Amino acid sequence: MPVTIDSLKGLGGLAFDQIIDVRSPAEFAEDHIPGAISLPVLSDSERARVGTIYVQQDRFLARKIGAALVARNAAAHLEGPLADRSGGWRPLVYCWRGGQRSGSFTVILQQVGWRADVIAGGYRSYRRLVVQALYEAAFPARVVLIDGGTGTAKTRLLAHLAEAGAQVIDLEAMAAHRGSVFGLVGHAQPAQKSFESALADAMTALDPARPVFVEAESPRIGRITLPPALATAMRQAQGIRIDAPMAARVGHILAEYQDLIADPDRLDAILSRLVRYHGHAQADAWRALAAAGDFARLVEELIATHYDPRYRRMSRTGADEVLPLPDLSDATLAATARRLAETHG
Repeated sequence: MPVTIDSLKGLGGLAFDQIIDVRSPAEFAEDHIPGAISLPVLSDSERARVGTIYVQQDRFLARKIGAALVARNAAAHLEGPLADRSGGWRPLVYCWRGGQRSGSFTVILQQVGWRADVIAGGYRSYRRLVVQALYEAAFPARVVLIDGGTGTAKTRLLAHLAEAGAQVIDLEAMAAHRGSVFGLVGHAQPAQKSFESALADAMTALDPARPVFVEAESPRIGRITLPPALATAMRQAQGIRIDAPMAARVGHILAEYQDLIADPDRLDAILSRLVRYHGHAQADAWRALAAAGDFARLVEELIATHYDPRYRRMSRTGADEVLPLPDLSDATLAATARRLAETHG
């Protein structure tokens, strides 16, 4: 009997050993239920082929060809990823809308002897719950914003807050972006839907009676847009601004952005984008500093000329609390985190 999911929190309490996503790899990459594994019964090209036949030729032929492909792919999964599963294993399967792909694969699993079942409504039923949480409901906990200029180690402070037992949501980690023109972490950001699934999953785990610490961000982190529930809570949040000496900020940036320092071509391309803000002469001067390896001076000039003025223009008016830190060492950040956790938690 199909399993109905009526809340995101209920996902964690389902009596199944594993959730299986049988959609195509591209569908899974865009978004999936947290913790699900990908066992596609149709590849991207196979799905496109069957869909084309269904629309342009004959529905019966499309179903027959689709069934053959599903059977072949199911056999590969049984002989591969599922080969070590015992008889007591219990999987929960879903596709786009709980239809033929998940139904066909589940029947095969049941014939093997496993107590398999499908999610009623498939991925679409899960996605509706995510949309409700992020676009229709209020954020479930009080937000405390960690604010401060570029290089004030806000993300590292969040990590220390988590170690101190505070509730934390690291938006930049979820978005794979540091929130600036230099911000991309790795090769690409996740899809918007994938980011929203990670955020909704983190929200589900929050204790509403305790605050959650979040780094202050603009409405967009790279190409990711913050959903209304969180954006509204952040606008209304208590703000804590971190201040630190310029030397400490420069040292933090140099340590955190080693990936850019090690990639001169990428750094040069990013510095070239600053022409629209500061003109060719200034951007070329910064590119020259990078080419000469004078990264400390480059970072200090970028903070003073580009980032701090933008921060002053774009940050909220004032702050509820200002924390002047003597340095940005782990010891200082850990002590600050413990104090914040005790004061606001």
